[in-house]
Amino acid sequence: MIKIVQEKIDTAEVLASVQSESCGANILFVGTTRNLTDGRQTKQLSYDCYSEMATKEIRKLCDQALSKWPIERVSAVHRTGTVEVGEASIAIAVSSPHRQAAFAAAQWLIDTLKKQVPIWKQEHWADGSTEWIHPDGATPRMEAPGQ
Repeated sequence: MIKIVQEKIDTAEVLASVQSESCGANILFVGTTRNLTDGRQTKQLSYDCYSEMATKEIRKLCDQALSKWPIERVSAVHRTGTVEVGEASIAIAVSSPHRQAAFAAAQWLIDTLKKQVPIWKQEHWADGSTEWIHPDGATPRMEAPGQ
């Protein structure tokens, strides 16, 4: 299961999609919106992407993980649109016969996905300002309240 969604992510469905009787390790990573970032109060996040391209890139990364570690299945679901504090923006699930490979693959996937997949995140701060966070680490553009 690899997809971009606008609705809330069903994390149980993501985890279930990788389970197998031959796997003793089923890892689920869920990235959620936190209420504080670098000491600033977060109101919400917004994510945007070109779904077709982002899905294609996520699929490539999942295929790389499958060839790099002895894992059996992998799923990744990323949300777009507004994501409130406490809600999931991404869920990654990996199954493997043993936990070491599952943990390593899941960590590599989230770290690499955040750097390489063209999904843009906009922080909405409690003071009314916003800031775009770019996946390539480029300097974000600050926006004043009301802009």
